[in-house]
Amino acid sequence: MKIQVLHIEDCPNWQEAGDRVRLVLDSIGRGDVPVEFVLIRTEAEAVSSGFAGSPTILLDGQDLFPSQGNTSDLACRVYLTERGFAGAPTVGQLERTLQEREALSGDRS
Repeated sequence: MKIQVLHIEDCPNWQEAGDRVRLVLDSIGRGDVPVEFVLIRTEAEAVSSGFAGSPTILLDGQDLFPSQGNTSDLACRVYLTERGFAGAPTVGQLERTLQEREALSGDRS
């Protein structure tokens, strides 16, 4: 399992998103999985990385929260949460999504 948080330098939400991912991984018994932070600096990096706005959370190269598509814009991303729009998914959303993906893959590596 490989987790990456893609972000731009000016995004105010990437650290919180990463902290939430770490919290969820620890709570589901996957404390062994590192969270990698990837700074997106150029439009070319955005296009080649699967970037969909900052922060984009990838699991094995796939967006945990697929949207209308990737972007070359170096911009912030919004997530629809139970409380409305936010700059990062909630802990609950991350937990559900990670558990679903792990169950589908059956992969514990």
